[in-house]
Amino acid sequence: MDCPSEENLIRIKLDEISSIVNLDFDIPNRKLTVFHSGEIDQIEKSVLELNLGGRKISTEQTDQTVFKENEKQKKLLWSVLVINFAFFLIEMATGIISKSMGLVADSLDMLADSFVYGISLFAVGGTLIKKKRIAKLAGYFQITVAIIGFVEVLRRFFGDEKLPNFSTMIIVSIFALLANGICLYILQKTKRKDEAHMKASMIFTSNDVIVNLGVIIAGILVNWLSSNKPDLIIGTIVFILVVQGAFRILKLST
Repeated sequence: MDCPSEENLIRIKLDEISSIVNLDFDIPNRKLTVFHSGEIDQIEKSVLELNLGGRKISTEQTDQTVFKENEKQKKLLWSVLVINFAFFLIEMATGIISKSMGLVADSLDMLADSFVYGISLFAVGGTLIKKKRIAKLAGYFQITVAIIGFVEVLRRFFGDEKLPNFSTMIIVSIFALLANGICLYILQKTKRKDEAHMKASMIFTSNDVIVNLGVIIAGILVNWLSSNKPDLIIGTIVFILVVQGAFRILKLST
């Protein structure tokens, strides 16, 4: 597991198995403890279907039957969802206004995170069919928008477009970095303050931070080279990441 999105994908996938009582994630050590009754075959099969490199390490009996539901954690995850969706709107609007494909693509990356949290939170208590339907709609929507983005990148690459506003690219991406820092702080509040979980929280936001830095660098290069190519390149890279995330979400609908 490399990010909280993968954790949520696993939770949603395993939610269809009624024998599961509780899931305990140890992300730094890439381990998942499943408390369940009955056979483990269906659980192992579902994990393998996600193609996240999962495998069974061991199985043993336990007397533990009571698990505390962490409502505070759910509220904090709502906060992360709101922040991601808000920056999707901000980056999409400023990306269109500034003619930056990097910002538009980064906004879709934020939307992808929002989708995964939203699927997990909105569908709580809902039926499995409802959850799969939401996952399918989210995945196809992301792919559709990413394809439109690819087409626009090609049009701008071969056309005679004005340069994107490099200062807007840099400023908005800096604020996005700050937003990811806030998300990092919020996610840390859901964990113990030991070193392992601190590392886990760093893993949570590393991909988003890299994307933000990529857009900042692209903005600098746009100004330095007087070319829109750096913006188009970073936009293409992020669109690819968005499509990969969409296919992961679509796995939940199968």
